[in-house]
Amino acid sequence: MGRVEGKVAVVTGGASGLGAASAVLLAKEGAKVVVTDLNDAGGQAVADQIAAAGGDAFFLHHDVTDEAAWEAVYKAAVDRFGRVDVVMNSAGLGIGGAPEEETLESWHKLMAVNLDAIMLGTKHAIRTMKEHKPATQGSIINLSSIEGIVGDPNLGAYNASKGGVRLYTKSVALYCALNGLNIRVNSIHPGYIWTPMVENYAKASGDLEGAKKALAAMHPIGHVGEPDDIAYGVLYLASDETKFMTGSELVIDGGYTAQ
Repeated sequence: MGRVEGKVAVVTGGASGLGAASAVLLAKEGAKVVVTDLNDAGGQAVADQIAAAGGDAFFLHHDVTDEAAWEAVYKAAVDRFGRVDVVMNSAGLGIGGAPEEETLESWHKLMAVNLDAIMLGTKHAIRTMKEHKPATQGSIINLSSIEGIVGDPNLGAYNASKGGVRLYTKSVALYCALNGLNIRVNSIHPGYIWTPMVENYAKASGDLEGAKKALAAMHPIGHVGEPDDIAYGVLYLASDETKFMTGSELVIDGGYTAQ
């Protein structure tokens, strides 16, 4: 217990899935958490869950594609807690399809959430951390994917967005390190995790159980992951245990990319 005691964390996409699991675990380990999402009911429920367990959290409605909204989120975090130590850029979209059927509108929509928002969250995290120094080190954690490392024949836009997150993370990590900013920047690359997004993807096949078994078979470990599998990775990167880790990719995928 207490691996991130006293740290202040901002978690986007915190109403469900990986963001919710990470927000709850960070709070359990001592962090003060700002939960953000477009889903007001879900995000408030996560903040209430943290408070009920004795933690300190509040929820903010947040469109991650809106730069002014990012500035407002960081201002609210600083006003309430004095600084920001950890940012988990978790909000994301999953849209697939044949490349010749891809529309520019769909492409731009996915990029806005999966890649542009990472840039905005990172940009303003750095500005905030420069003005209000983290307690020990700043840690920016960008959620990429196995699809940011390997290709999928029906996920061209998603592959491009998550691959962009992977390399953007490395670039910013180098910038922060070489400029002595005391901010670490790393990416996490989950395999298929049983979240609402993946469950909806499985349901779309018309055979939920069959789709879940097929997804499990894609991972050598024999099953899909659970949200806490990623949350523990977030906790690790948020903690001072990773003080020598930046520009790295933490792959948590049940062996998917080892094949």
